Amino acid sequence: MPLVDVTHAPTVPEHSLRELGSVLPHLVSLAVECPEEPYDGDLRPGDVEIRFRSLGPLDRSGLAVVIEIKSKWFASRAADRQERVDALHESIRAATGLVDFGVYLSLPSAAWSQGD
Repeated sequence: MPLVDVTHAPTVPEHSLRELGSVLPHLVSLAVECPEEPYDGDLRPGDVEIRFRSLGPLDRSGLAVVIEIKSKWFASRAADRQERVDALHESIRAATGLVDFGVYLSLPSAAWSQGD
């Protein structure tokens, strides 16, 4: 279950952020798919959580958009994490047209529990 934080400059148009929000669940799921957590293409509530926040007056960023992804560590994910994040960056660019953005993939030891 990836958690995705999108931090953006106030100058990024809302329609661009909405488009990003619509493609991220699928693209992130593809990027972190692994044998331990396969992706069947059928996203359900809680499968990918996305939060957007605008840069504040004291924040400093050299990019218009920074996408931070946290997904549970598995050896199969960790082995090729750079290839995964590079492919995800390209997929986001192709799907949205964004150019001034970065993607950070973190694979912490974690656990997740969700009610019905």
